[in-house]
Amino acid sequence: MSTTVPRNEPLPRPSRPHVNWWLTALMAVLSLTVLVPLYFTVVTALKSPDQLDGSGFGLPEDIRWSNFSDAWNLTNFPSAVMNSALITVGAVVLTLLTNSLVAYAIARNMHRRFFKGLYYYFVSALFVPFPIIMLPVVKQTSLLGLDNQAGLILLYVVYGLAFNIFLYVGFLRSVPKELEEAARTDGAGTWTIFRRVVFPLLMPMNATVGILTCLWAWNDFLLPLVILSDPGAQTLPLAQYIFQSQFNTNYTVAFASYLMALAPVLLVYVFAQRWVISGVMRGSIK
Repeated sequence: MSTTVPRNEPLPRPSRPHVNWWLTALMAVLSLTVLVPLYFTVVTALKSPDQLDGSGFGLPEDIRWSNFSDAWNLTNFPSAVMNSALITVGAVVLTLLTNSLVAYAIARNMHRRFFKGLYYYFVSALFVPFPIIMLPVVKQTSLLGLDNQAGLILLYVVYGLAFNIFLYVGFLRSVPKELEEAARTDGAGTWTIFRRVVFPLLMPMNATVGILTCLWAWNDFLLPLVILSDPGAQTLPLAQYIFQSQFNTNYTVAFASYLMALAPVLLVYVFAQRWVISGVMRGSIK
């Protein structure tokens, strides 16, 4: 005997997702740590020096767009941006190619004493402050003729090796070895396995390492200061040092320059976020 459902009976409403209001409020408060300094930077960049005597958070009475043109000319912005971009791109590409390869060799041979000791040797470099080895590094790079952009790129790759090895090895331990064994059964060699099997699986970690390396190389001040000997090769942070003197600092033009330096990084994120997110999603699916 069949039963019929009354037509006038309302359909069940879909359940609404539970909202954690405490966590939402915490995230809103934490977002102020980014929004407040950004607002302060924008407001200061649009003011004249005499308007800085009042409240730093007040809106500018008369917008001064000439601060950006002054910053452009004083820092030789196009040349400095090109130098920073060249160093940053070179450091990111070499870091992803070399660090992931070294981490793969260590992760798949951790049962051997040599590779296990090599892993702890690299990780121990995290506890060595750079000022301790700064003078020997400056002397050595000068003797080898690496006090230039190429030498600076190599230093970023080498100094990022310790932390990147720590990240890569931890991620590679979660990658099943059966995928590599299946490829090896099909006749693939070690290089082919790494290029076609392992490296695509490292996309989430490659995105993380690439972003961290990009921000470090783009914003770094100390390494370019002590390594680069050619004034024409100075990066953007070095060029922005012109706004600071012993007795005075041109805050308005300096903050305008900081906003201009922020723009390329934002553009890279806007255009690259699709590949970063897709890499994370592909890594989670695989």
